[in-house]
Amino acid sequence: MRTRRALLAGLGTLMGGCAARQTPLPPPAALPRERLAPVRVSRDRVIREVVGLRPYRPSGFVVRKEALGGKTLVHNYGHGGGGISLSWGTARLATALATEEGAAPTAVLGCGVAGLTAARLLQLRGARVTIYTKDTPPDTTSNIAGGLWSPVTVYEKARRTDAFFQQFVDASRFSFRYFQYLTGRGYGVRWTPVYYLHPEPGRDSISPTGAMEGISDLFRDVRRVDGPDNPFGTPGGQRVMTLLIEPYTFLDALLRDFFAAGGKLEVREFRDRGEVEALPEPMIVNSTGLGARALFGDEELMPIKGQLVFLLPQPEVDYMTVGPSGIYMFPRKDGILLGGTHERGEWSLDPDPAQSERILNDSARLFGAMA
Repeated sequence: MRTRRALLAGLGTLMGGCAARQTPLPPPAALPRERLAPVRVSRDRVIREVVGLRPYRPSGFVVRKEALGGKTLVHNYGHGGGGISLSWGTARLATALATEEGAAPTAVLGCGVAGLTAARLLQLRGARVTIYTKDTPPDTTSNIAGGLWSPVTVYEKARRTDAFFQQFVDASRFSFRYFQYLTGRGYGVRWTPVYYLHPEPGRDSISPTGAMEGISDLFRDVRRVDGPDNPFGTPGGQRVMTLLIEPYTFLDALLRDFFAAGGKLEVREFRDRGEVEALPEPMIVNSTGLGARALFGDEELMPIKGQLVFLLPQPEVDYMTVGPSGIYMFPRKDGILLGGTHERGEWSLDPDPAQSERILNDSARLFGAMA
């Protein structure tokens, strides 16, 4: 039987080969109209409303190594709206930096998806890992993430460098492949179709030069659903197969694996770099997300507020939607997730009733139009 470590090593080789042999997607084929179970949207089906703050940097996430006194500090933060999607990939980049001279005892700061995936890959490299964190699942920002595999709201195209874009592409490809190995194994990962819906026909959401630049070939079974072929009644759309990750299940499984591999966890909050430097471990991985702004002085890091409305679960709903009018729907085990908002620079964690009503009303119109 192959070990997890052997799988990880082989996966890195495989990903490099895939990157070298990538081919463009064929033109999207039309898909006959499907009969889908509509989401039942009403105020009396709302079970909770939540807010999360995406840790966003216009120039993109940070994965780099620097000295901290007599220790080594590896940053892994600022993933914007792509935290779960990029998690295994940026964890791999951070782990490679942290183990360049061997697997030393390592402190990981943060217990969201960036911290937990980094901790697990470090363990697979032989490191003894202790997580230091203010919050643990289910009380992390990662628990509030939607879970659609789609690394978006990660950077501004005008601000990215060639070096960063290569990191982004490499991280996306590795993470997407790694998640595939977790499907059907108790990690809350499953293949699910997503419908990208548009107010006009012929528009591409999965485009080599658009939001999915550099990674559009990862998406398979891309089909056009325009006009009468669209089950939602919007003029344009595409249906794509991708992954849905259930954050609560996934994070709990990572924490279980972390402890099973001998990991330790200490709940504490750091007030400054000096307290970080005082940790006993010689290697430190910073996965504090938005907390890195104050702790490490990253003024570029900013919040993008996202608000979600959850409805009672509907097991018969087995598809996702994105659009139109900025809304989206993911059918999770813990409820039907309706979103969303993108309020740049907004620090409030309080749900805005007006935004909730907009999300509910727009969603009711969309799913109410299904025949």
